[in-house]
Amino acid sequence: MANSFFSLGGDHLTAGLALKMARGQLPFGLNETQRQKVVQSAQHVEHIVEKGAVTYGINTGFGPLCTTTISKRETLILQRNILKSHSVGVGKPISQELTKIMLLLKAHALAKGYSGVRLATIERICWHLDHDCIPVVPSQGSVGASGDLAPLAHLFLPLIGLGQVYYKGRLMNTDKVFSKYGLAPLELGPKEGLALINGTQFITAHAVKTVENLHSILNQADVIGAMMIEGLQGSIKPFYDELHALRPYKGNMYVAHRIKHLLHGSEIMEDHVDCERVQDPYSLRCIPQVHGASRNAWLHLKELLEVELNSVTDNPVIINEELTISGGNFHGQPLAMALDYACLAASEIGNISDRRIYLALEGNSPGVPKLLMKDTGINSGYMMLQYTSAALASENKGLCFPASADSIPTSLGQEDHVSMGSISGRKALRVLGNVQKILAIELLTAAQAFEFRKPLKSGVFLEEIHRQVRKKVAFAKEDRVFAEDIEISIGLIKSGILAKVIQRVAKKHQLPFNTPYAEEFERY
Repeated sequence: MANSFFSLGGDHLTAGLALKMARGQLPFGLNETQRQKVVQSAQHVEHIVEKGAVTYGINTGFGPLCTTTISKRETLILQRNILKSHSVGVGKPISQELTKIMLLLKAHALAKGYSGVRLATIERICWHLDHDCIPVVPSQGSVGASGDLAPLAHLFLPLIGLGQVYYKGRLMNTDKVFSKYGLAPLELGPKEGLALINGTQFITAHAVKTVENLHSILNQADVIGAMMIEGLQGSIKPFYDELHALRPYKGNMYVAHRIKHLLHGSEIMEDHVDCERVQDPYSLRCIPQVHGASRNAWLHLKELLEVELNSVTDNPVIINEELTISGGNFHGQPLAMALDYACLAASEIGNISDRRIYLALEGNSPGVPKLLMKDTGINSGYMMLQYTSAALASENKGLCFPASADSIPTSLGQEDHVSMGSISGRKALRVLGNVQKILAIELLTAAQAFEFRKPLKSGVFLEEIHRQVRKKVAFAKEDRVFAEDIEISIGLIKSGILAKVIQRVAKKHQLPFNTPYAEEFERY
């Protein structure tokens, strides 16, 4: 792929590239090779219609109506009707960014030339992205097999002039926007309506955001955990390479190396190297094993997602004029299960973070007062912050029931096993949002505990992290409205500033991490 342009259908798509395109940071379109493939595939469909050969989705009804033959004249009405009849979504609309990703993913899949859609249809999808005319897509209604039918139907209603869009951020009827540009709605050709609504783009878009958000959370959890180790005078030994070489999971080794590097050069560590404490509680000692397991889950999702991003997931697939295959590439099970796994992995990061918050409040670490405040009694200190983290951690546990473990038959039994992957994706993002809040609370408590180690200093990484936190949130000597601190800290977590600080300090002091498996864990 050229650095300045992504060829839809031709170049290899990753989560990171999809996000760049959705955010306007990478131009995209079809090159001549892909244009010819699309044109040829559409011609195959035209010839099938002309010959009158009975082919599912081209001249038959859909789902339980697959045995109903449709005349050539009725074929065009059928394609329009399928978008209207399948637009049954409910609930709050998904974010515009998720919708943009869905549009890109569908355009990329169609541009591979196995779906029988016309070039003009793909170009109209790209027009919506280029002109910031983003369809309104309800969040609920997909069971994640035969594709994300309802969300995709809403996504493409605007192609035929129906539905609503966010035009430059304003909610408008599609026809009003089209009139501004003198555009006419598309008249869909044979098979096009079905190609548009069959596919896993709703599930996959949520997986793209899950990969991004979980990656950010994992990176910041390591940093905050390291600061808590310093604040509570934890041991560095559980992070030695010699230990993890004996149980060499990729995620464990990666996290252990990161933590050890973050603690490098710490006066705080040197101060208690010969202390009497034999071993730390699990929430400190087992960070590599717990964070590492979540890293492994992230890697699993990333690898499966990359396959899905570059796949054809509609139905039927047009191999050539003689061979069309009605199969099950639209079934969301591969990503549904991985998203449930990632949901659990995210929840566990919040769970162990809450335990470290509680540990910081106990007052069992020398020099660190109970509730992280010296003058308690008239002050409650940081006690109530852990109530909030506990509530969020508990909510996440309830959300970890795997959606993919459920299946309810639909389509009069034709679709008798479905993935529920759309629910897996939505739940994963909801849990990740809760974990951001838990980490924000841990960041506040870790920074407070860290302060009690003065005048001793940590290494250059954590000293700079602490300085950045103190720019926004002051040390608490007495009670205040901690909700304000929490909101500021949530903003820090969402911005990803901790990871940026680590990169900047590493470059300034020429202390590259050289972490095992960095290529796999740091790119998506």
